[in-house]
Amino acid sequence: MAGDAWSDLKGRVTELEALQQVTALLSWDQQTMMPPGGAAGRGRHLSTLSALAHDKLVDDALGDWLGELEARDPADLSEVQLASMRKIRRLHDRARCVPTSLVRAMAEASSAGVGAWVEAKQAADFAPFAPALTRIVELVRETAACHGPAAHPYDHLLEEYDPGATVADLEPMFARLGGELATFVHEVSQREGPAQLDLSLDEPGILAVGQRLVTALGFRPSDGRLDRSEHPFTVGIGPHDVRLTTHGYADDLLGSLTGTIHECGHGLYEQGLNDDWVGTGVATAAGVGLHESQSRFWENVIGRSRPFFGWLVGMLAEQWPDASFDPDQLYAAANRVHPSFIRVKADEATYNLHIIVRFRLELALMTGDLQVADLPGAWNDLYDQLLGVRPPDPAQGVLQDVHWAHGYFGYFPSYTVGNLYAASLKEAMQADLPDMWDQVGAGDFGAVLGWLREKVHARGHLVDAPQVFRDAVGDRDPVADLMAHLRVRHGAMAGQ
Repeated sequence: MAGDAWSDLKGRVTELEALQQVTALLSWDQQTMMPPGGAAGRGRHLSTLSALAHDKLVDDALGDWLGELEARDPADLSEVQLASMRKIRRLHDRARCVPTSLVRAMAEASSAGVGAWVEAKQAADFAPFAPALTRIVELVRETAACHGPAAHPYDHLLEEYDPGATVADLEPMFARLGGELATFVHEVSQREGPAQLDLSLDEPGILAVGQRLVTALGFRPSDGRLDRSEHPFTVGIGPHDVRLTTHGYADDLLGSLTGTIHECGHGLYEQGLNDDWVGTGVATAAGVGLHESQSRFWENVIGRSRPFFGWLVGMLAEQWPDASFDPDQLYAAANRVHPSFIRVKADEATYNLHIIVRFRLELALMTGDLQVADLPGAWNDLYDQLLGVRPPDPAQGVLQDVHWAHGYFGYFPSYTVGNLYAASLKEAMQADLPDMWDQVGAGDFGAVLGWLREKVHARGHLVDAPQVFRDAVGDRDPVADLMAHLRVRHGAMAGQ
């Protein structure tokens, strides 16, 4: 067991976690409860906290504590201590490359960016957002440059979310997946597809069903809450305070519920982290891609399955007793392959094409091959090229996601990584739980959640996400698993 160096390091990490959690809480409030007039003040709050956290992370004393621990015999250190040291060393070394002034500027720019994005989206006009986004892109480029040379400047952004991922790895993976998806979508398009669900329901009722649904899936209301926001998101302030948000659309029951289930998947991961590891840096997700695997698993693998809809219709009938709900119709509509404008409402088959659009645009923005002023046109052209649709306005196009307003460049590829992980997790889970789908059909999600708790959640960040994934599923090809999942599901729908 280490001595004072470990106690000092753990004390500092506890402070850093608290600052991060307070920052997350302020960001949640900004998008849910804060009045519009609070935007300027909130920017100062976030900027101050970000700079304070940065200074504490780059402190020479923290490096000294790490150095003392790293000089010890690893046999004298616990698994959690070793994992904590690896993670904090990575964060410390990366943070030391970036001056505090740049961190402060990024926090201020992203706070202003969120407000400008909300205004622009509501007006369906890119112009109010363009100056804020231009500033954000400049700062993101500057931050990436702080980390030194790389095969591609975007590699530094990927390291922030999925350590070890590179453009050299992602481009061929996306090319393979995109090619197979294009073939699959073409095959499915040759058949007469299911009709779009034609329902108009009240938004309060949809939000009420969402609340009941997340509780049924295993989300603990005593340790979290569900609220409405313009763009659904999840904030983990600790295993006992997890904030989900969603958006209810009166004319889109399925889109509303899948968005809610998606965020619930994130929340379940956050609630499943080991509370005993708080203050070590290890009571966190192992990577953004793995986090996305949890949300996409619940949204797609479970939430678009026929057994799930067989159970869900009972809850829908209780909320709207005068309406008629058919599980086969819901299942077919939820799996309808139809290229669309909105990523969060996309079907499984076309979803990753939305990510490829954003990936290509982010690469071009980071290299300077694309300017912010030209972004709406480039967005529309890529949607036309890859999905065969052209957004009618910026709200349904370039303004639909809040990620860039926050400065989250390098995040979007994690969604596809998550989809791939989720497909392989499904295969491994089915092998371990032969009656899995019977339980889902009965509305009993305990075994599914328990499997994920053991294989993913409880491991926190003891090891990086790729190792968590391999330990859970073994030697599998996730691209092949995802394509097999789609072919089996759509083959069953077609009676094949």
